[in-house]
Amino acid sequence: MNRVLLTALPSLLVLGAMAGCATVEPSSAPTTGITTSAVATTTTTPAGPPPAPEPATDGQCPYLDSSVVQEANGQLVRKVRLSADQPRPACFFYANATDVQLSVWVFQGEAATAKAVVDRAAPVADSSPASAPAGWNGGSLTNDSGAVYAVSKGGTAVVVTSNQKQTIKARRIAETVVGNLGL
Repeated sequence: MNRVLLTALPSLLVLGAMAGCATVEPSSAPTTGITTSAVATTTTTPAGPPPAPEPATDGQCPYLDSSVVQEANGQLVRKVRLSADQPRPACFFYANATDVQLSVWVFQGEAATAKAVVDRAAPVADSSPASAPAGWNGGSLTNDSGAVYAVSKGGTAVVVTSNQKQTIKARRIAETVVGNLGL
C-alpha cells in the first residue's frame, strides 16, 4: 500500500500544479455590433429582528404609567429610562439605581420582522403559547432572570420582560400597553 502511494503521489502533485497554472483564453468571436448586457439578480433574505433596544436617557414612558408597573409587578419604580427609538421608545422601569424590574418594547415594521422579534424573545420551542389580548399571538416563558411575554399582530410586536417569575404580570402589562396605544 505504501509503495502505491509513493508511486502515485508525485503524479498527483504534478497534475495539481498544472491545474493551478491553467489559463482561460478570451473568446475570439467576431463582434457584430450587437451589445448584450447581463442583469445581476440577487435574492435577499430577511435580516432578522433588529437588536433589542437599550436604555439611553431618563424620562417618563409615553404609553405606560409607572404606577401601573408598580401595581402589576409588585415593586416600587425608582427610575424610568427610555431607548432612543422613535416614535415609541422602549421603556425600562428600575427597582433601584441599576436593576431593571420591567421593560416594554413596542416594535412596528414588517409583519415577518414583528414575528421574529417575538420569536427571539419567547422562542416557540421553549415557550407557552400566548394569545392575549384577543387577536395577538406569541409566547410566554420564565427564565433565570424572570418572565417574558411577547406577542405580535400584523407588523406590531409587544415584548414585556419582568424580573418576577410570574408571566401573568408581564401579560397584564402587555394588555395595558396594547389598550393604551389603541393597537
